[in-house]
Parts: sequence; structure tokens; C-alpha cells
Amino acid sequence: MMTNETIWKSIRQPSRLTLIAGPCVIENERLCLQIAASLQKTCRKLGINYIFKASFDKANRSSGKSFRGPGLKEGLGVLASVRRDFGLPVLTDVHTEEQVERAAAVVDLLQIPAFLCRQTDLIAAAVGSGKIVNLKKGQFLSPDEMGQVVRKATGAGGNKLLLTERGTTFGYNNLVADMRSIPIMRGFGFPVIFDATHSVQLPGAGGDRSDGQRQFAPVLARCAVVAGVNGLFIETHPNPDRALSDGPNMIPLGQMAALLAGLVKLHAVTRTLPGTP
Repeated sequence: MMTNETIWKSIRQPSRLTLIAGPCVIENERLCLQIAASLQKTCRKLGINYIFKASFDKANRSSGKSFRGPGLKEGLGVLASVRRDFGLPVLTDVHTEEQVERAAAVVDLLQIPAFLCRQTDLIAAAVGSGKIVNLKKGQFLSPDEMGQVVRKATGAGGNKLLLTERGTTFGYNNLVADMRSIPIMRGFGFPVIFDATHSVQLPGAGGDRSDGQRQFAPVLARCAVVAGVNGLFIETHPNPDRALSDGPNMIPLGQMAALLAGLVKLHAVTRTLPGTP
């Protein structure tokens, strides 16, 4: 099992692409193990630094009747199984300060959801755990404004941070991904991740749920690699149309190997271009 330091070193390695990927929410242990096994095999073959992700609770669903996940205790048990069985670093999101300590005892990276990226006490608690913290840029923030979020985190003692672009609100029920955000946020001195699947979400467009345009996720992923991103965040599922959360913007698991192979080639070419960070 990799340590906090070795995970951080791998993410910061410029010649190697990082992938944070898994299902949106923990539906059951079998699904998580299936996805972890498939992606680990692909990423080993392609030389990608792979981090498994899944949420134990989706606290910000469009409808109060939507599936949220198994909850903290059962969900952390599933994540512990993935970590133990595959030796993979694991990421999950936290929504309250009270969840931080228990999640940090199991996973390697904590994530601050986009809607909560300005919650000072939550950020302080997450970085205070000593874990690597992924700060997702709120849909309501410009990339420059993420500088304030970074300063909150560093002011609380955080020095291992990831910044994730996941699209910006564009009118009603739509998002736009501005690739300028990648070099802007890299200017804050921390690795930048691009969330290719949430960036094609159509928030609330399904009435009691969000819709999405998964066909554009690979396009935006390629754009982000060329723009100089350190890694990609992709949600995937064997059958997205039957997924219990965010299916319309998830990439089918069976398509991931081909997509990742292309992204690795693009990343290698991009590294040869003048001025590439």
C-alpha cells in the first residue's frame, strides 16, 4: 500500500497521467470491486497513476427521494475492501466536519464537493486530517476565485492539495468547461485535475434528477490533457443507464480502456510541446 507521501509524489510526476475514477456512488461492494479490477488492469498496462473513487453518501441529490448511497459506516467498509484487495489509493468526499475523522481513518484522499468548496470549517477539518485533499471548484466560482479556497486550505495547514475543474454554471441546467481554468489554477502551485464527466452534466434538467451528455466527456478530457492538466476525474459504470446516480454523464466501463489509451498518447505528445509545464 502506498503512503501519503508516495501517492503525492506520483500525482506530481509530470510525465505520468493520474486518473481518479470509479462509480458516482457506492451501489454495492460487487460493483466497486468490478470497476476497481477493470481500471487497475488498464491503468497498469498504460502506466497511469490510478486512484479509485466512490461516494458513501450523495448529500446533494436533486430530489430527496433519490438514492444517496449506503451511508458512512457501510460505505467506508466497501472502500476499505477496495483498498485492501487491490492495494489502490482511495478517495471519497466528505460533507461535514464530523465525517472527516472517520473517513480519514480508511481512505487516502478526502474530497471537498464543489457545492461546499467555500465551507471554511470543512476545509480546515479535511486538511487537518493530514490527508491529500481534493478541492473541487464550485460551479459558481471563476478559476481565479479558487485562489481564496486554496488560501483557506493552506492557512489551515494544508500542503497537499488537488484542484479540480468541473464546469461552470452557464444559464439554467447547463455547464461550460473553460480550459483557461487549468493554467490559471495551476498558477496556485498545486496539481490540477479535470472532471470530464461532471463537466457534461445538465444539472436538474431531468426534473427530479440531473441529465447529462456523456458523448462529450471524452472530447473535454482530450482538451484538458492538451491544456496541461495533471490528471482526470472520470465516473464510470458497466451500464450507466442503470446507474443509481449521474448515469447520463458517466462513461461506460467497457469504453474506458480505449479512451485512456488515447489520452496517454495525447499526454505524451503534449509533453513535447514548447512551454508545456
